[in-house]
Amino acid sequence: MTDTTTTAPTVPDYPQTLGHPRPLWMLFMTEFWERFAFYGMRWALTLYIVAEFFGGSPTGQAFASRTYGAYLALVYAAAVFGGYVADKVIGYQRSILVGAVVMSAGLFMIMLPNQDIFLLGLSTVIVGNGLFKPNISSMVGQLYGVGDPRRDRGFTLFYMGINAGALVSPLLTGWLASYFTDTPVQQNYKLVFLASGLGMLVSLVWFWIGRRQLKGVGRPLPDQANRMRVVYVLIGCVIAIPLVYLVMAKAGAVVLQWLLSILFVGLCVMLMIDGVREGKVQRDRVIAMLVIFVFNVLFWMFYEQAGSSFNFLAENIVDRKMFGGWEFPVGWFQSVAPLALVLLAPPMSMLWGWLDKRRLEPSIPRKFGFGLLGNAVAFVVLMYALSSLVDAQGLIPFWPLVLVYVLQTVGELCLSPIGLSMVTKLAPGRLVGLAMGGWFLSTGIGNNLSGIFAGHVSGTTGMTVASALSGFTFSFWLLGVAAVILLLVAPLINRLMHGVK
Repeated sequence: MTDTTTTAPTVPDYPQTLGHPRPLWMLFMTEFWERFAFYGMRWALTLYIVAEFFGGSPTGQAFASRTYGAYLALVYAAAVFGGYVADKVIGYQRSILVGAVVMSAGLFMIMLPNQDIFLLGLSTVIVGNGLFKPNISSMVGQLYGVGDPRRDRGFTLFYMGINAGALVSPLLTGWLASYFTDTPVQQNYKLVFLASGLGMLVSLVWFWIGRRQLKGVGRPLPDQANRMRVVYVLIGCVIAIPLVYLVMAKAGAVVLQWLLSILFVGLCVMLMIDGVREGKVQRDRVIAMLVIFVFNVLFWMFYEQAGSSFNFLAENIVDRKMFGGWEFPVGWFQSVAPLALVLLAPPMSMLWGWLDKRRLEPSIPRKFGFGLLGNAVAFVVLMYALSSLVDAQGLIPFWPLVLVYVLQTVGELCLSPIGLSMVTKLAPGRLVGLAMGGWFLSTGIGNNLSGIFAGHVSGTTGMTVASALSGFTFSFWLLGVAAVILLLVAPLINRLMHGVK
């Protein structure tokens, strides 16, 4: 039986650091700074939209949530095209470099206090991130040989780099927004966006210098070597940015959902055609991968409440007063999940390795089921807090929201880094970047649904205790039922994977 993976037939003989190929750590830090940029501004988007464009009125919460969901959805949907560009046009390394340049420009654009320029800047970030994000993840898989059992653990460590950046950036940018100056908060948010833009430039320089460690992995194929292809991709970016703007600013979240769904179906068809062409084993593996993609949509639909409904919950319904009257900044809640992930990722990686040696490591679909279950349990905490812990001022204590982020992180560790590794194992060898784009597209569909759902929770007048309790109760039941279904069908999915673990 052939084990079809994304890994090249031969892998360079890399020096090893801490038991993994040394370039993993270069990619780790490149992703650290890119995630510093991405998460440094992500938490502020909904709050900034309400403050700057709605004068602070809670009536702007639903619009802000839908815009946030559409932005994240398009970030991940763009990964489909970014993966294709890397596979077929300019290679992985050049795609990452072009994406970093474009994304940096967009982060500086959103500093300008004009709604159209702000949305155009977000569109630029979307296009740049689409070229960057799927391709650096694909390159991690190419550092390991066929059947190398360290691959899952390598992706878990890489994922820790993602979340290390996500941990540091909200602490810094949250402080900038809350305390750096005495000007109105929407003015301070511009410092948030500036810090994010500078972080992206660091990521660009880091990869530019460190890419020599890759020893040719990710370089363009011989028929892609012409540098004019890079110029054509840049021209494509310039054309794509206003199109993305129109979709995000004019189409609306519901129309966007239809567009994303059609794109997802088309991508599934392309992957299936290639899988069928390679034979029964590869066809079955593609089917297994696509089934997991569907459950991934549900996970992120509710996990990404972090940047929308959880933000408004933290700002308006959580008691953030600490000792001495000091108020915990809203943005700092966004560092709880990455802190938990940085602390939990190494022991989780060691746990998978310990179980693997004893042939007890859960299969990929079972890990996904546990991830959905962890997300569901997090909403139980909110259900309890909103039904039993509301004080006379209509506020819930500080700790339930913190615990929610920790529990969601446990679920995320069972799902997200494993998903990245899964794609590199199950995807057709010629379409790895496209398949990785499909993974991010499924995440993007979940993100757009998260914005639609968060807008429903806020309603036309803003979030209340009653609307939050109703919405989060629904979240628990949907996640819980999906987790049970996935755990029950896991043996069938395992058979479709033909020995891939």
